[in-house]
Amino acid sequence: VLVGGMSWRKPEAEPVAGTVREALSRGLTVGAICNAVSFLAAHGLLNDRRHTGNTLAMLCEWGGEHYTGEALYEERRAVAPRMLSGHIQGRLLEMLVRMAQPQRVLEIGTFTGYSALSMAAGLEEGAELHTVEVDDELEELAQSYFDRSPHGKKIRPHIGSALDVAPALGGVFDLVFIDGDKREYPDYYRMLLGDRDGRPLVRSGSVLIADNILWSGKVVEPVARRDRHTQAVVEFNRMVAEDPRVENVIVPLRDGLNLIRVK
Repeated sequence: VLVGGMSWRKPEAEPVAGTVREALSRGLTVGAICNAVSFLAAHGLLNDRRHTGNTLAMLCEWGGEHYTGEALYEERRAVAPRMLSGHIQGRLLEMLVRMAQPQRVLEIGTFTGYSALSMAAGLEEGAELHTVEVDDELEELAQSYFDRSPHGKKIRPHIGSALDVAPALGGVFDLVFIDGDKREYPDYYRMLLGDRDGRPLVRSGSVLIADNILWSGKVVEPVARRDRHTQAVVEFNRMVAEDPRVENVIVPLRDGLNLIRVK
């Protein structure tokens, strides 16, 4: 079993490919977790056998021309712990909400609902949080946690693309947490600032919090041509840094948070 982690991108991991190749030739079963699966894809070790992984897109990005096993990829529903905000980040989100005292909060990317509940815990009575998730298979799971929490009544869940749902909610938001599809981060930003249709969803003084903006360090490395996730995160960071309408600071907590204030 190959455990996950970013060490699979380092040169020291290369000898493992030979060990795996020998194990497969002997008919042994190889298990791999998270980025370890992508490592196997990058060495062409998944091309002739059924396999799964975090996402097919991730295997294509890591594997590049060495990965041709798309037809043998099998989608398997699993909740990836790495996609959760985590306890420390959850407490930070709660504290930021308590400090900003927003009346309307928008979350892009619900997942299991942990970050939504963290922010809801910091909301004052009468405030509301709208959270948008594109994956309808996660709706029941997230709602089960909302129902068990005393803060769940503050949360308004929505299913669909945030690019469609958020503008339809009307009004503006005092705080926005961006943690959706990384490939759409630039479009989220354009939508929120009103660059798409001239109707901004935030006001002067609103706070935007974008998660995963360090993207496991890949934002400071050469970006692969097929790596749309990293390309979009790099573009988002550049847009924010060059936008005179906002000010921002990057907090290197977990996978990086970009704290953005609209002037």
